[in-house]
Amino acid sequence: MMTIFPLPAFQDNYIWIIQDKDSSHVWVVDPGSAEVVLNYCNAHEKKIAGILITHHHKDHTGGVAELKHHAKCTVYGPKHLKELVTHPVSDGDTVSVFSQIFQVIATPGHTLDHLCYFSEQNPPVLFSGDTLFKGGCGRIMEGNHKQMLEAMTKISSLPDSTLIYCTHEYTLANYRFALSLEPKNNALIESNNASQAQRSDNQPTLPSTLSLEKKTNPFLRSHNEALKNQAAQQLNENPANNSIASFSQVRRAKDSFS
Repeated sequence: MMTIFPLPAFQDNYIWIIQDKDSSHVWVVDPGSAEVVLNYCNAHEKKIAGILITHHHKDHTGGVAELKHHAKCTVYGPKHLKELVTHPVSDGDTVSVFSQIFQVIATPGHTLDHLCYFSEQNPPVLFSGDTLFKGGCGRIMEGNHKQMLEAMTKISSLPDSTLIYCTHEYTLANYRFALSLEPKNNALIESNNASQAQRSDNQPTLPSTLSLEKKTNPFLRSHNEALKNQAAQQLNENPANNSIASFSQVRRAKDSFS
């Protein structure tokens, strides 16, 4: 049986550990810090079988070289990371992690090389990196709004029961913005209250579910009339009249939100 849990790193990163109860090995997702991972492995007598990389940013890859050298493990990730990746992957490829098959989904937007990893196990699992957060999405740093909307659409097509494992604890900040757009969204209010309690106990707010994100995440809801009108109002603009422009207004409203 596969279990997934986070190792906190830096200010708000999570390095995800995939573990099988019958194995002495683990898989690691987006290890920005080698020290955090090695400390865990040494304390629990675990060896690293493989690494999954979602994109090239240093807080997701900073520990890869040391872990790769230490463990002589396989590393899957974007093909241009030639010095780090032993097995380059792209959209539609698959990766075998213990007994589970993960499908690679290209989700450019935050970065041009961004990948997500999806498994149809029960329940389904998505490692979404910095594409989809609980209550938010990644800043568009290399791609464009059209690409990020397409990434949201791809993720929205997955089963509603999919567990979302993103790589940052941004939930409360994301919910402050989401509530500014939909202050009467009951699902959002309830999830915000639960997330505040979790953070008060120093617990992660993750994983989320795709079902919850469809009810609460403004970047999966940019088609909603009241939401997109409120985003346009925050920007002092007229409401957009197509899906890409509506998504862009929501993203730009978040970028300027304080």
